[in-house]
Amino acid sequence: MVTDKQVRKLWEFLSGGETVSRSAWKTGMDEKTARKYRDLGQLPSQATVEHRWRTRKDPFEEVWCEVHEQLEQNPGLQAKALFGWLQRKYPKRFQDGQLRSFQRGVKSWRATEGPPKEVFFRQQHTPGRLGASDFTWMNSLGVTIGGGRFDHLVYHFVLTYWNWESATICFSESFESLSEGLQNALWQLGGVPERHRTDRLSSAVNNLTDERLFTERYQSLMQHYGLEMEKTQAGKGNENGDVESSHRHFKEAVDQALMLRGSRDFESREVYAQFLQEVLQQRNAGRAKRLAEEQAVLAALPRARRESHRRMRVKVSTGSLIQIRENTYSVNSRLIGEQVEVRIYADHLEVWYGQRQVERLPRLRGRKKHAINYRHVIDWLVRKAGAFENYRYRNELFPTSRFRMAYDGLCEHDRSRASKEYLQILHLAARESETEVDDALRGLLDTEQPITLATVTARMASQQPPPSATDVTVDEPDLSQFDELLTDKEIEDGYQGECENDVDHLLEGTAPAHVP
Repeated sequence: MVTDKQVRKLWEFLSGGETVSRSAWKTGMDEKTARKYRDLGQLPSQATVEHRWRTRKDPFEEVWCEVHEQLEQNPGLQAKALFGWLQRKYPKRFQDGQLRSFQRGVKSWRATEGPPKEVFFRQQHTPGRLGASDFTWMNSLGVTIGGGRFDHLVYHFVLTYWNWESATICFSESFESLSEGLQNALWQLGGVPERHRTDRLSSAVNNLTDERLFTERYQSLMQHYGLEMEKTQAGKGNENGDVESSHRHFKEAVDQALMLRGSRDFESREVYAQFLQEVLQQRNAGRAKRLAEEQAVLAALPRARRESHRRMRVKVSTGSLIQIRENTYSVNSRLIGEQVEVRIYADHLEVWYGQRQVERLPRLRGRKKHAINYRHVIDWLVRKAGAFENYRYRNELFPTSRFRMAYDGLCEHDRSRASKEYLQILHLAARESETEVDDALRGLLDTEQPITLATVTARMASQQPPPSATDVTVDEPDLSQFDELLTDKEIEDGYQGECENDVDHLLEGTAPAHVP
């Protein structure tokens, strides 16, 4: 096929005085073809006649009106579903092999006569104007802490001008997580942009009412930093596309760094957090020039950060419990009946009484869960041993599996005294050392000695080192032992069946190798 380039060369040679035959030879085309384009005066692309006619009859010509009517009423219908509808309506008329032709027809109608499609308008970003943020789950990366699965999110903040980013580990899309993550980003950045955009997070946006677009706490946080508030429309996550796109790139970068590290397990959450910061520093290193442009126009930070926590005043119940966000926590029994202030952070709670912090508790994730510390209630539970057996949170009073094994052993020996004896051992762990009591229980269980308060105390006093962890070894099985499970008759029947199979093979001419 002759190209436009060949014809241009042909004209160049002809205008230079070359003959037609020599010009055709130099451009690699037939002399007759060269004369054609010399006389035509057009390039091949200009001389091509556009193909606008059908080579065969349209098999759907009589049903397009029905199809278009369906598409107008239900724009979301897929061509494959419509084709199946036609096959059911007109049995044996349309074959599966005609699907591609039908799909092309539907596509052509949508492009020329169908409803308009959503348009995405590329935005022009200016330095220091907008920061966007959102939460994203990191579970797909398979990170573990000390060998245990670490389910978590990160709060991800991005400056839209050149995608400078910050990330903070969190465990829920709470206001505390949003406040902590946003403030971390602003103080790392060293300034404040004009606006902050988020999607319709319940921690920031009132999704059930139009009276106030944003929650009071979120408005207060924005006012503290002088930020104007933006939110996306419901179901329009693409409006926060800068941070949504950065989620994917950030997680890909973390995944690659984990591969290079050679392990997805970390000693502690702090070590993992430092690892993430190193990944972010590498990603932000190439954005230093544009970041300098942003920092030059950012507003100044306030004098201090705003509190990221929420404060609640609650009364300690007679069970030495407090209820926080539909979760139950135990506190020291000395506080029963008192009003305490609870400061709720993204990952922990602080209990304050009389301007003094008296407890720091890990924050539970989710709702209707409980965290009971046996040290908070053991002083009175040991006096009311009868309450232990049916205590609602009894399973929380077994600090390790050996405490549970000790209680089960006491029940087998004398159930009437099991609760009292166990609670005395648990009381000893609270007063002395849980680790030492656990080691003592391990020694008594391994040597099958009776477990009582006296034996546990004696073992602790003897300062005997706990037994080393048991090495589990599994011997290779001796397969010949399985023959002993067979009776003489089974062996005889098996041998007879094997002989019959060999005869069959001989008759068919396919004897196995062991048959002579």
